[in-house]
Amino acid sequence: MTLQEAITVRHSVRKYIPQPLTQEMINTLQAKVEACNQEGNLHIQLITNEPKAFKGKMAYGTFSGVSNYFAMVGPKADDLSERIGYFGEQLVLLAQTLGLNTCWVGLTYNNIKEAYQIGKEEKLCCMIALGFGDDPGRNMKRKNPKQVSNISDKTPQWFEEGVKAALLAPTAVNQQKFYFEYLGADANGKPRVKAKRGFSLIGYTKMDLGIAKYHFELGAGIENFEWAD
Repeated sequence: MTLQEAITVRHSVRKYIPQPLTQEMINTLQAKVEACNQEGNLHIQLITNEPKAFKGKMAYGTFSGVSNYFAMVGPKADDLSERIGYFGEQLVLLAQTLGLNTCWVGLTYNNIKEAYQIGKEEKLCCMIALGFGDDPGRNMKRKNPKQVSNISDKTPQWFEEGVKAALLAPTAVNQQKFYFEYLGADANGKPRVKAKRGFSLIGYTKMDLGIAKYHFELGAGIENFEWAD
């Protein structure tokens, strides 16, 4: 399965079967964690065979059978949430290509201090549940491309493909508070795209934007454009 294919079949899954990850899976995921940490200046940690974080009373949704997860940690910074989203989704889609299921989790978990490390100047932003799902998840209602972009008959095909991929990105309670604007070419002839987040009382829009931007890159082809500030 390619990453582009993983976008279309990935769904959030909250119920898992008690099947351990293979060592090959763990090695592949750990290598990607290390790459994401280096590139994104993060401290993401892969936790396996630890069932306590997702047991107990949950504020949103019901989790069962979760014993593997990513602890999404990084040094405190204004852009930390967006980087967590961008690099975390790389882990989510890689896991999907390995035959695993995932779910982004904002608040509904227990903080198991002995399972992972959080430095003095670091923050645990969220977790990502991981494992063999008891069901494949379900399709969610999505906005249409014109609600989240300035797509028109004048924008290129790659932009449309990027928007479609972004619409399949997971967001907090499926809020999809992001917007992609095609700006045309710069002085060097390179097409530019501006990504913006909307307002939400729920929050998590920075993280959601990072997730959506990674999906957009996969759909559009990062070689076709550059991000505008």
